[in-house]
Amino acid sequence: MPLADIVLMIHFLYVLFVVGSLPAIWLGAWLKWGFVRNPWFRYLHLAAILFVVVESLMGVVCPLTVWENTLRQAAAEGGFIQHWLHRMLFYNVPESVLTVVYVLFAGLVAMTFKWIPPAHGNRRSR
Repeated sequence: MPLADIVLMIHFLYVLFVVGSLPAIWLGAWLKWGFVRNPWFRYLHLAAILFVVVESLMGVVCPLTVWENTLRQAAAEGGFIQHWLHRMLFYNVPESVLTVVYVLFAGLVAMTFKWIPPAHGNRRSR
């Protein structure tokens, strides 16, 4: 497997964590899953989306995208993994649209801290 595909899969997993964790937190709160109140998980999730927002507001291209593109230039052609993960990760829309989406999503993640607060103190996450 080309190294560029490995970087792309890491990128995909990062996006999956950022996007998938929010509905998991909501569903988990409803189903009383303990991990959704784990402060480490919650703050890591918030930090992950805030990193994306700061990158976008500063006009910085994601380091994983840069790394993958650099590796991809050295490779001859892409394969199955590249094709489908690229279709899921990258959209042909203006950067300003993505920035607005990132900021709104980060706001939703931050508000979830109020709606479904992480456990602190003597309460333990399971």
